[in-house]
Amino acid sequence: MARRSLPVALTTATLVLASLVGCAPQNQPAPGPPQASCTKAELKTRTPGKLTIATDDPAYAPWFTDNLPGNGKGFESAVAYEVAQQLGYARIDVQWVRVKFDTAIAPGPKEFDFDINQFSITDERKQAVDFTSPYYLSRQAVVARKGSKITGKSRLADLQGAKLGAQVGTTSYQAITDVIKPTVKPQVYNTNDDAKKALQNGQLDGIVVDLPTAFYITSAELKDATIVGQLPQVGLPETFGLLLDKGSPLTGCVSGAVDALRANGTLGNLEKTWLSEVAGVPDIT
Repeated sequence: MARRSLPVALTTATLVLASLVGCAPQNQPAPGPPQASCTKAELKTRTPGKLTIATDDPAYAPWFTDNLPGNGKGFESAVAYEVAQQLGYARIDVQWVRVKFDTAIAPGPKEFDFDINQFSITDERKQAVDFTSPYYLSRQAVVARKGSKITGKSRLADLQGAKLGAQVGTTSYQAITDVIKPTVKPQVYNTNDDAKKALQNGQLDGIVVDLPTAFYITSAELKDATIVGQLPQVGLPETFGLLLDKGSPLTGCVSGAVDALRANGTLGNLEKTWLSEVAGVPDIT
């Protein structure tokens, strides 16, 4: 998908988790002007006493619900309100604005305090905008057509006899070879579009893509497709961060709020609620 970048593969998930809770350079927010304090009274927001949060229009499930970011439903809406609360803002203090994805990542002043819209953290984008530390680590998921022999399966062993495919050089392909370990040689494609066509034409039992892409495929592209489940973490996952203006005085405080929510388990609970339970995506173990 256009908004996401290709993840780079590593050999172990341990390195991934260590980099996210430690001081990995790729996940550190860019330093902005010093902020006196992270209390609501001291935060230099666009509107004093208010927190202006942006997202796209339309805002899709399961990240948002009913295209209403202010209702607190959906993973990213819930994350946004938890960050606001961590910074001392009540729900009534939050103002939502709509900003297109490409506009948000472009250089120049922003109409918001931060934007939440499945922004992958990349070095290229960090030349134009700030990112917080990650609030979401993308896992790989198996997508199949409804009625496929692997639909409804929840064990890796149930997938090992399936014909699977993925885009070449991706963590998705690594998940097939290193996690599923199929007995049938997996098929490799130049793009996810080519893999989707093979699935649609009945040449594959399933394809592996990152979970955000799986949501998009099954909701907007292939109406007869379904997400079989999420795979155990492998390699270096794509990470999503809140986006702020380049050099924003809020970056450090907002990133600290994300770190606190990760440390106290809130982000994990929201992911389980909105990306697993509500979205009906089980773990494949």
